[in-house]
Amino acid sequence: MPEDLAARHSDPTRGRAIRHYHADNDRGQTDMAGHSHWKNMARHKAVVDAKRGKVFSKLSRYIIIAARNGGGDPTMNLPLRYAIDKARSVSMPKDNIEKAIKRGTGDIEGISFDEILYEGYGPGGVAVLVEVMTDNRNRTNGEIKKIFERANATIGTPGCVGYMFDRKGFFAIDAAKYSDEDTLMTIALDAGAEDLKREDDVFEVTCDPSHFSAVLEAFKKAGIEPSESEVKYLPKMQKEIDTETGRKVVKFIESLDDHDDVQNVHTDAILTEEMANG
Repeated sequence: MPEDLAARHSDPTRGRAIRHYHADNDRGQTDMAGHSHWKNMARHKAVVDAKRGKVFSKLSRYIIIAARNGGGDPTMNLPLRYAIDKARSVSMPKDNIEKAIKRGTGDIEGISFDEILYEGYGPGGVAVLVEVMTDNRNRTNGEIKKIFERANATIGTPGCVGYMFDRKGFFAIDAAKYSDEDTLMTIALDAGAEDLKREDDVFEVTCDPSHFSAVLEAFKKAGIEPSESEVKYLPKMQKEIDTETGRKVVKFIESLDDHDDVQNVHTDAILTEEMANG
């Protein structure tokens, strides 16, 4: 049983996230527990997810890479199972999913994709991670660099900001729909989750990526449908920025997301409704 979550299970008062500033708060950084990752991601995803054709294309690449690396059986290949679940969650046609799997296993001839992780600094010095899948590294490298340059952002060396993030399984659960925190905590604990906290109207659950499928399956068996379920990079600390800078960050992220080869963009910036709608 993970120590942090087990302690809160025995003391419910510890299950509430308490906002507190990092000792170095003159740099505008706050502990990740003080802000909702779900709301931060939702503001960014609203624009991106509206482009359904682009979403299907990106998910196909996920499936191809997963099948190439671990085979075409989702019961034996955890990343593939996750990619298929994600594709189904956005109503990707079954035929598209099957063709992507066959391209990955080599049963159907197709393009070969490479995975690249760009690290750098966006407007206001916010940390940025950009996950890319490409069939042409040189072309993509030049195009991503141009997007950074147009935003007065900087691509850094590998590891320059990666240490600021943890790769975690992440679940967002509607607290209005599933209000029994003790039950949620028990389900999450038994499946191997590391943390559960409530941020306003959302429960946020995190786990090691290796336990992602087990936690997701446990929620499904209990009739709980997460609003968001994904393996992603979460910032260890989040950075507060002013509204004008935030609008630049949102525009920068959207420019990256518009690139066909970009799969995900992660930042430590705290984004608000005003920034996203500006």
